Amino acid sequence: MAEITLKTTAGRDAGSVELADSVFGIRPNVAVMHQVVTAQLAHRRAGTHSTKTRSEVRGGGAKPYRQKGTGNARQGSTRSPQFAGGGIALGPKPRSYVQRTPKKMIKLALRSALSDRAASGKVVVVDDWGFGAPKTKDAQAALAALGLDGSVLVVVESFDTAVARSFRNLTEVQLIKSSELNAYDVLCNDWIVFSESNLPKGDAAPVVDDAPQRARGQDPAEGAREDDEERADEPIVHAEDPAEGPRDDEQNESELVTALAPDRSEDDRSGGEGSASDEPQSSEPEASETNVTASDEAESPERVSSEGDHSK
Repeated sequence: MAEITLKTTAGRDAGSVELADSVFGIRPNVAVMHQVVTAQLAHRRAGTHSTKTRSEVRGGGAKPYRQKGTGNARQGSTRSPQFAGGGIALGPKPRSYVQRTPKKMIKLALRSALSDRAASGKVVVVDDWGFGAPKTKDAQAALAALGLDGSVLVVVESFDTAVARSFRNLTEVQLIKSSELNAYDVLCNDWIVFSESNLPKGDAAPVVDDAPQRARGQDPAEGAREDDEERADEPIVHAEDPAEGPRDDEQNESELVTALAPDRSEDDRSGGEGSASDEPQSSEPEASETNVTASDEAESPERVSSEGDHSK
């Protein structure tokens, strides 16, 4: 970071102050500054200009003279653009001149303008103005003690009413709030005067809260490595493919049984190759029980007749 001398209102040295490289030490981007300043000046335009066309001008309803025989060019109305008092052709109408500028480009233009003034040695930092009451005489004496000639841009805070009232009557001084600092006002003035309280500090790095780890007496770097190792030991769970759809419960159960009892399938295969005595016996009755002899089926006629006699 670049260092400049911290000044007092009497022009004496009060130490040194560092200027942030991200604000006062970059290479000025002239193209961005030009675009931002052009957009800022265009935004100031009211855009209320307006002209009347031939249909809006009063009068001119009748044809000025006949179509032929006069030797003049044919005319239909005295309010045509070529006549005095006639309408305006292609004149301006109310419009907006606003140009949308990205926020990052606006910030870059401001930092480029401040860097240009800092490189030229045109940035002054005062420790404290110390104005108890608004007095233009004290403000003029402070500028003379600091050796500032030409146009001066004094950056103040909204609550510094005494400082603002002291400088506002000086024609060569422009006042601006620190929240409203812009590239155009920086480039329009020769000197930029800050107080130590409103000097831009640049972007701060993010702060990591490591108080819990230090309270346990643990190095924050080691804690981060342990967290990474714990994440590496965690099992990796793969999501189901939506194209396959949900798996059936029966299939999941069969896979579980196969994984828990791998020897059961081997026993089943060995049992199928055993002796025939292990096979279950057939439930069909033997042929000797069911078959009827031909002698029983063909009974003799004498027997049948004797049975008939007894029944009578």
